[in-house]
Amino acid sequence: MSAADWDGIARALAAHSFAPAGGAARRAAVAMVLRDGEAGIELLLIRRAEHERDPWSGQVGFPGGRAEPEDESLEATAVRETAEETGIDLRRDARLLGRLDELHARARGRPVDLVIAPFVFRLQRPAEGRPSSEVVSLHWLPLATLLDPAVRAPLEVQHEDATVRLPSLRAGGLVIWGLTYKMFLSFAELLGLAP
Repeated sequence: MSAADWDGIARALAAHSFAPAGGAARRAAVAMVLRDGEAGIELLLIRRAEHERDPWSGQVGFPGGRAEPEDESLEATAVRETAEETGIDLRRDARLLGRLDELHARARGRPVDLVIAPFVFRLQRPAEGRPSSEVVSLHWLPLATLLDPAVRAPLEVQHEDATVRLPSLRAGGLVIWGLTYKMFLSFAELLGLAP
């Protein structure tokens, strides 16, 4: 597959047996929401609002958050959090395509007692969404752009007393790095299209 297409995405996710990650007391889930756009398949990214107690404050990511006791599953967590953060009702407007491997969270360079489960959805009908109090802005970026090697660039981050260079994607005025970069890279590798 030379470019991302719906059949290839569906086949790759159907053939993938996700790897659970143990060892954490807390669980979270995110939604990688895809839709048909003018430039082909697009992926939803959000910019988180600035909050003093949020270790990912102001960063670009996927809608999602921590599991609550009333969530019947991690998929339900991803659906609930997406509705809260973006106003998009995945239960009504989308179809689950599959899930990616879970990963252990890190914040500010340190491990966090949290495992994140990424779920991939395809919007079945138009839904632009709107930012909430937790989200500053929503961004639909073409997969073709995110998969283009030209958008890869190192990001210099201050960690303790050193400057660390981390991999990132720079597209649409956004810098995608850290956990979001790892999840996107996992998705691209599954499709055989890693940037």
